[in-house]
Amino acid sequence: MLWAVLPLAIFLALAALFFVQLMSGRDIAAVPSALIGAPAPETSLPPVEGLGLPGLDSSAFAGKVTLVNVWGSWCGPCREEHPILMALAEDKRFAIAGLNYKDQPENARRFLGDLGNPFSAVGADSSGRAAIDWGVYGVPETFVVGRDGKILYKHVGPLTPQSARALLLPEIEKALAAR
Repeated sequence: MLWAVLPLAIFLALAALFFVQLMSGRDIAAVPSALIGAPAPETSLPPVEGLGLPGLDSSAFAGKVTLVNVWGSWCGPCREEHPILMALAEDKRFAIAGLNYKDQPENARRFLGDLGNPFSAVGADSSGRAAIDWGVYGVPETFVVGRDGKILYKHVGPLTPQSARALLLPEIEKALAAR
């Protein structure tokens, strides 16, 4: 009889555990990053061919707050978040750099030509190796890198007006206020 009841008891215990976790109020969309507070990975990516911008180099972060946006022309959510990046680019207190993930140069150029270019530098990560170094789960992702070169915040998924206002902008302001 015990062997018949044991699987049911284990199932009920696991169901209760999952229920408690779901109801705990945690943001299940939040993806932790081991890189928060750590120096941004050493990155040296060539420029996207024909774009006329420098590539992505870690030394570019030195002394200034930088947003690093991981994107691809083939990524639908990247297209959706692009107007927000364009609006953020109007604020000249920080730089926006792009990490173009596994893309063809002509497609990346067309994407930015059609939608506008918020980036001061765009590195071509054709192999995806740099994205792995940055701990990218999928595109788009956006990082706030402080003046000291450390990653202060990571936003997974496309930026929306609400997430930019409620999550990203306060992190940018904190980074700008830090000395």
